[in-house]
Amino acid sequence: MSRFKAEILFALFLLRRLVVLAAFAGGGAQAFAATQPVADGVAVTAQAGTEQQAGQSEEAAGQVLPAIAQSGNVYSFTLANGLQVVVLPNHRAPVVTNMIWYRAGSADEPRGHTGIAHFLEHLMFKGTRAYPAGEFSTLVARLGGEQNAFTSYDYTAYYEIIAPQYLKNMMIREADRMENLILTDEVIGPERQVIIEERRMRTDNDPAAMLAEEARATLFLNSPYHNPVIGWKQEMEQLNRDDALAFYGKYYTPNNAVAIIAGDVDPAGVRALAMETYGKVKQRAVMPERRRPQEPVSRTRREVAMRDGRVAEPSFQIYRLVPSYNNAKNKGEAEALDLLGEILGGGSQSRLYKNLVVKTGIAASVGSAYDGTAIDDGVFYLYGLPRGGAALADLQAAVEAEIAAIIKNGVSMQELEAARKRYMKDFVFSQDSPSGLAQLYGAALTTGMRVADVNNWPERLKSVKPADIKAVAARYLAPGTGVVSRLLPLHDAEKADNRRQKKAPGGKGTSPAQ
Repeated sequence: MSRFKAEILFALFLLRRLVVLAAFAGGGAQAFAATQPVADGVAVTAQAGTEQQAGQSEEAAGQVLPAIAQSGNVYSFTLANGLQVVVLPNHRAPVVTNMIWYRAGSADEPRGHTGIAHFLEHLMFKGTRAYPAGEFSTLVARLGGEQNAFTSYDYTAYYEIIAPQYLKNMMIREADRMENLILTDEVIGPERQVIIEERRMRTDNDPAAMLAEEARATLFLNSPYHNPVIGWKQEMEQLNRDDALAFYGKYYTPNNAVAIIAGDVDPAGVRALAMETYGKVKQRAVMPERRRPQEPVSRTRREVAMRDGRVAEPSFQIYRLVPSYNNAKNKGEAEALDLLGEILGGGSQSRLYKNLVVKTGIAASVGSAYDGTAIDDGVFYLYGLPRGGAALADLQAAVEAEIAAIIKNGVSMQELEAARKRYMKDFVFSQDSPSGLAQLYGAALTTGMRVADVNNWPERLKSVKPADIKAVAARYLAPGTGVVSRLLPLHDAEKADNRRQKKAPGGKGTSPAQ
């Protein structure tokens, strides 16, 4: 499944409590429950927005009333301080999602300070003078809501899902920590240990995660996408208060943020609340163009392999650099790559699944996906896990043969239409999910796209032709470049050696890989 498609389904992942994107932190998730009175008495109704109230808000904040632009069922406006606000009304349930997206992720970190974007995400829950540490999360939990945050390569986002009458409470606190975060050395040390332990649990204790991290570092030679979102351990250990405050001061300013309000609200009401809360936050920095080191032309195919005693079955992944939705120079390439990922290995109706799982039975699991939501280059990848006695090399050769078949013969219109219908079905279903739409628009708007780009995405998918699929396959999936990674069990001799070490007096009882 492509990342762009996956972001449409974000709300489904939330409901199932799955982890989406890297590096979640902050308050714990709570199921919705009956709401309780708020201690400070600040509450608004879902339909609080009238022009009269908006006018009162304007007078109170001393701001010019921004015009609301409409594109389909999406409403947007920009406050005087540069904050972009997007409203996605959905009145099917009395629920609202409040999200703040900062155009700053791990790819924006200064050299030698990897992990600072994710570290700051954790530190944003340490409180301000008005709302000390724990107050925000406690309030959300007491109201029966849900709160969390996540960091990726190009953005960091914070969200609350609550009943509409408590939206103002959330906006007040998000606005407050946008400019009034208090950090002391007393909180830096313990929280630094938290992220180091998070890395140990999620990456260092997982052979697949370790290999994926090194494969990505091998794929990206010059881009900051080379670095893991969570950071390299030796650099994480050196992160300090000054690093966090410098990143906060540079990027956590309203003119570098997008507020997404989705659910049982109306645009005028949200505008009134935004002016009362976010509108009072001052700009702290002028944001330059996001220009980063770019990838050189690749002329080699690189391979990485890892053997580990915790691996029971071998597997492989193939990674290719491809254009993203933001940097594609040829019109329609990103959409064609999205559909190529679906046709080739997007699910049980894909070529890889039908031919290698069902027909020949040599694969237990196989697939492909396109990750195109990025400022710079995207990634197209394929993976395979052999079944029974099938050799890993044979499965990899079979996957590459399927790629070669598309490069040579293309795809049929019938095959393309079936893949397109599956995508469109997921997009239509996403309209019922305020959280899913907030995720979709937030990720797009922080990686160089516009509201219109998201709204027009289904139409652009419809314009993709079989020739376009064949063209991007030939251009980006032809053999000779990219990275192949293999995750392998230990050799029999290594296993025997490990068993002898465990039985020996004073043996540690763990394999060398651990």
